[in-house]
Amino acid sequence: MNASNVIAVAFGGAIGSVARYLVGVGSTKLLGFGFPWGTLLINITGSCLLGIIVAVFAIRWNPSQAVQLFLTVGICGGYTTFSTFSLDSQVLMQRGDLWSAAAYIAASVVLSIGALFAGMHLARTVL
Repeated sequence: MNASNVIAVAFGGAIGSVARYLVGVGSTKLLGFGFPWGTLLINITGSCLLGIIVAVFAIRWNPSQAVQLFLTVGICGGYTTFSTFSLDSQVLMQRGDLWSAAAYIAASVVLSIGALFAGMHLARTVL
């Protein structure tokens, strides 16, 4: 285990977690509490960002392992919220809102994967 890699993940995770918090609070203020819009937005944008980063690594930039971990595991891992997605899904189901739960699960999976591909395509097109 490399100490600089652990530190890189820790710092990136702090940045990603703060960004997740701010996006979650902002989206709740804008869109309300009735649907987990913040988590959905975070998962979609986080997937797109990860797609961009991975494509940039593949096409143009080969940074150190610590930088790669900082950006992917750290920032993107701290920012995305799959565990919160799971909890939000359970809450919607538990309160009997099965249509919203199904829509949320489907939208999260399909749009997040689509955003990853879109981010990779964007990076490849620009670079």
